[in-house]
Amino acid sequence: MLRGDKVGLRARHEDDIPILRAELYDDVVNASRAESGPWRPVTPGSKDRRLVVDDTEQGSVPFSVVELEGGTLVGTATLWGIDNHNRSAHIGLGLLPASRGKGYGTDVVAVLCHYGFVVRGLQRMQIETLADNAAMLRSAERNGFVREGVLRSSAWVLGEFVDEVLLGLLAQDWKPASTGRP
Repeated sequence: MLRGDKVGLRARHEDDIPILRAELYDDVVNASRAESGPWRPVTPGSKDRRLVVDDTEQGSVPFSVVELEGGTLVGTATLWGIDNHNRSAHIGLGLLPASRGKGYGTDVVAVLCHYGFVVRGLQRMQIETLADNAAMLRSAERNGFVREGVLRSSAWVLGEFVDEVLLGLLAQDWKPASTGRP
């Protein structure tokens, strides 16, 4: 498990799936804001790529996020779009509704940066998020990400076009957290 100050990132467990399905992916508003495509229901027992991990997929590394104190599942985190030639990747995360506003997002981004820059040897990490997603923008910027641009009206979300913000962080600009990470 990768550890931050508040959360750990671990492999997806089978008993995580029903919780993630119910609290993240069956929520039309949340899923519509988090995914790049239209919401559609996830059939129980399906092998939906958002829930069931394909260990042969090399371009994406999904994690379940758990509280360090108690081990409670609090969400998902993913390093995706991994480009080994250009040594870059994208960060994504989703926190369960009861776990939002507790600083977990900032810690998740920090742990994903450690994984990307230290474990994977990447040069660049990137985040794309909706312009009104203040929590993700704050989490990214607290970890040193810089706003690199705005993609105007690029996301169709629940009946309207919304701007997306593009943020980037280079390995040489990253300042690891003071606490040690295994």
